[in-house]
Amino acid sequence: MAQKSETEDKVVIFDTTLRDGEQSAGAGLTVEEKLRIAQQLADLGVDVIEAGFAASSPGDFEAVRRIAQEVKGPTICTLARAVPSDIEAAGKALEGVENARIHTFVSSSDIHLMHQMRKDREAIMNMAVEAVKQAKQYTDDVEFSPMDASRTDPVYLYAMLEAVIKAGATTVNIPDTVGYATPEEFGELIKGVFENVPNINDAVVSVHCHNDLGMAGANSLAAVENGARQVEGCINGLGERAGNAALEEVIMALETRPDHYQAGTNIDTKEIGNTSRMISGIFGFPVQYNKAIVGRNAFRHSSGIHQDGYLKDHSTFEIMEPETVGWRGEALVLTKLSGRAGLRARLADLGYRLKDEELSDVFTAFKDLADNKSEVDDRDLHALMSEQHRFADTDRTYQVGAVHVVCGNDTEPEAEITLMCPDGEERSAKKHGTGPVDAVCKAIDSVVDMDVELTEFAVNAVTEGIDALGDVTIRIEKDGSIYSGRGADTDIVVASAKAYVNAINRLLMIDTQDAGATATPSETV
Repeated sequence: MAQKSETEDKVVIFDTTLRDGEQSAGAGLTVEEKLRIAQQLADLGVDVIEAGFAASSPGDFEAVRRIAQEVKGPTICTLARAVPSDIEAAGKALEGVENARIHTFVSSSDIHLMHQMRKDREAIMNMAVEAVKQAKQYTDDVEFSPMDASRTDPVYLYAMLEAVIKAGATTVNIPDTVGYATPEEFGELIKGVFENVPNINDAVVSVHCHNDLGMAGANSLAAVENGARQVEGCINGLGERAGNAALEEVIMALETRPDHYQAGTNIDTKEIGNTSRMISGIFGFPVQYNKAIVGRNAFRHSSGIHQDGYLKDHSTFEIMEPETVGWRGEALVLTKLSGRAGLRARLADLGYRLKDEELSDVFTAFKDLADNKSEVDDRDLHALMSEQHRFADTDRTYQVGAVHVVCGNDTEPEAEITLMCPDGEERSAKKHGTGPVDAVCKAIDSVVDMDVELTEFAVNAVTEGIDALGDVTIRIEKDGSIYSGRGADTDIVVASAKAYVNAINRLLMIDTQDAGATATPSETV
C-alpha cells in the first residue's frame, strides 16, 4: 500500500466528458459547446478536465487551446498517443498554460500488441518511456496510461509503470479499456500495483473504467478502496460503446459513504444536476428516468409503502437529500405574468448568467413559451436555454422561421417551411412526405441543398400535461459520420424542424472546424 500522506483521503476527479464522452456514437460538439461544458465543469469543481484530443483535428486543437486559456480552476488536460506528432500538438495546444497536463497512452496487453500495434513488448516499452520524456518538455504534469491494462500481463504492467514513473510520469492511469474486469479483480490489480511497483509513491494512481458489463462505477470504487486516488469518467456515463464510469455516481458514493471509503472530493455536489442537464441537452442524449443521482425518478416515490415511510421521515427511503445534488423536485414555476427580474433570478439559480442583451432575447422566447403553457418550471427553462444556445452563432447557422403543415388520415402530408439562412436571406420550400415530420425534413433538405440520411427520431415530453414542451432528438448521417440535433417546442412538428436544422448546423460547424484533420484514432483508453 502507498505511503500515507496528508492528501491521501482526497480523490482527484478527472472529467473526460469532452474527450471520451464525445467518442459516444452519435455525439459531436462544436468548440463553443465544449467551452460552455468546460465552464460548467469548473463550476462543478472537477480537478482535471480532459478537454479533447488536440492532435485529432483542428477543431479539437482549438477547443483544447481555448478551454486551457479561458477556463480557470481545473487542470486542463489533452490526450496524446505515444507518438511524437501527437505530443507536439498537445504541447502547442497547452502552450503558456499554468495548470496543464499531457495524458499520453499506448497499448500494453498482448492482444492489443499482436492485433492492433503489431509490435513486441520491448518496442512498446520504449514508446511509453520516450512519450513521457517528450511530454515532460512541455509540462511537469504528465499522465501515462497503459491501454487495456486489465488484460495485460501484471508483471509487464508493473515494469512499464516503474519505467514511465522513472521517466517523469506524475500520474499513472490503469484503464479497464473494454470493461472486462470485475470489482474484485480490479481491486486486486490496483493492490498489486502498489505492492509491486517500487517507485509507485512518486505518482498518483488513477483508474479509467468502461461500462461494457455495467461495472464501471463499482470497479472505480473498488480501486479507491485499494489506494487509487484519481477517478476518470464522464457525466451521465457517456463514452465509447457502453460508456465510462458515471462521475456523478462515483462522487455521490464517496460523499454518502465516507465511513466506508475514507475518502472525499472537492466537488460542489449542488451543481451535479445542472451539469447533467446541460450535458444531456448539448449532446442530445436524454438521461434515462431511473438513472442514479440525476434521473427524473431518482427522488420520486410511487409505492404506497414508500410514500408512507417517506412522509413520516425522509430517511426511511432516501439516503441523500435531493437538494445536495441540485435536484429540486416540485420546483418554483414561472407564468406569463412573470417579469424579467424573476426570470433572471431563476436562470441564475440554475447556473445561467446572462448579460442584458442576452436576457432580452431569452425573455422574448420565454414569453412565447409562457403564452402556450400555464406554468414554466425548471425543466422548461433548461430546454429553453438549450434552444437559445443552439443558435448563438447565427452568422453560420440556419434558423427555423415559419412552419406550415397539412396532414390527416385522408390527405397526403405536406409541409411548407421558411428558413433564415447564413447569408441573411429567407428561403422557403414545400414538400410532401409519408408523415408531417418526413415532409418537414424533406422541405428543409430542399432549402439547405444537402444530402443527409435521418437515422434516428425520438420525442419526449419535458414536463407533464397536455401543454408540455416536446423535446425532439434527431440524428443524421453524412459520409459515415453521425450528427445529433435537439429541438423543443409545444408543437411537436416545429420541435422536429428545430432538431433537424440543429443537426444540420452542427454538421456544418464541425466540418468547418475539423477541416484538415491530422489524426483520427479509432480507439483510446
